[in-house]
Amino acid sequence: MTTTEQNIDQILIPILEKVSDPEIPVLSIMDMGVVRSAVIENNIVKVEITPTYSGCPAMDVIGDDIKVALKKAGYESKIDLILHPAWTTDWITPRGRKALEDYGIAAPLNAEADKDVLLNGKRLVKCTNCGSTNTRLVSQFGSTACKAQFQCDDCQEPFDYFKCLK
Repeated sequence: MTTTEQNIDQILIPILEKVSDPEIPVLSIMDMGVVRSAVIENNIVKVEITPTYSGCPAMDVIGDDIKVALKKAGYESKIDLILHPAWTTDWITPRGRKALEDYGIAAPLNAEADKDVLLNGKRLVKCTNCGSTNTRLVSQFGSTACKAQFQCDDCQEPFDYFKCLK
């Protein structure tokens, strides 16, 4: 598991937890782990966010949504996009993983298992509808580039799997 320290002023956490990921609205940007730093300096909140992958189109929206949320709370802000260290699915919180599953998106497996399901056809991804692992890859890409499309062979439901990114 890859971890890095977050530097977030405690008073800002409830504000940032209300900002949703625009592609997966049941997740906050805090649950996704994209906020690396949020500190108040000279009455301005300086926020550093990391994209889930290089070129992620949601980052502009996320930056704007952070500014709006902080403005509503009485703060001016400056948002910086940082690319190092690169975001990893390890940064998704346990609450975020559960929210993904509840929303119908299978949470990422570890890197080795991820390769086994995406490249070798192993049946390890749990169906978000019935819980079966009798699932198969339908497409390397799902509703977004960071997801793959799967189908359960027991209940026949299609669902997205959030790929492991490291």
